[in-house]
Amino acid sequence: MDAIDRKILVALQKDANISIAELADQVGLSQTPCWKRVQKLEAAGVILRRVALVSPEMVGLGLTVFVQIETDQHSGQWLENFAGKVSELPEVMEFYRMAGDVDYMLRVVVADMAAYDQFYKRLIAAFPLKNVTSRFAMERIKATTAYDIPPVAKKSA
Repeated sequence: MDAIDRKILVALQKDANISIAELADQVGLSQTPCWKRVQKLEAAGVILRRVALVSPEMVGLGLTVFVQIETDQHSGQWLENFAGKVSELPEVMEFYRMAGDVDYMLRVVVADMAAYDQFYKRLIAAFPLKNVTSRFAMERIKATTAYDIPPVAKKSA
C-alpha cells in the first residue's frame, strides 16, 4: 500500500458514500485509477465492507456491557464451539480472546438491564464458565470505527 491507498482509506473511513469523483479529487487521482485502487483494496481484504453507522440509543439499544469471561476449558474444539455460538448472539458486537487473567472479552449492546439479564442467562446456560464479570458503561465518551492509518514507512538507505 502506498500513500495514495492510505489517503483513500482515510477518506472512506470518514464517509463511505463519497462519490468516486470527490474521492479522486481528495487523493489527487483521476476517477478511473481511483476506482481501480478502491476495487483492489476491496479484493485484497483491506476494505472489508462499507456500512451505515447507527446510533444505538436511537434504535432502543441504550445499554453497553463489557463482559469478561474466564473458563477452565482451553481445548481447540471447545474454543471453536464457544466462538461459534457466541458469535451467533446478535447482542455481541465485539468478541476477543484475551491474554492475561481474562480469557475472553465481549462488548454487548442491549436495550436495558432486563435484556442483558436474558442475554446473560443464555450465555451461562450454553457453556460451563468459571467466571463472568459484567461492567456496565455509564457514558460513551468516544466511539470510532476509523483507524489511524500510519503513513508509508520510509526506507532507510
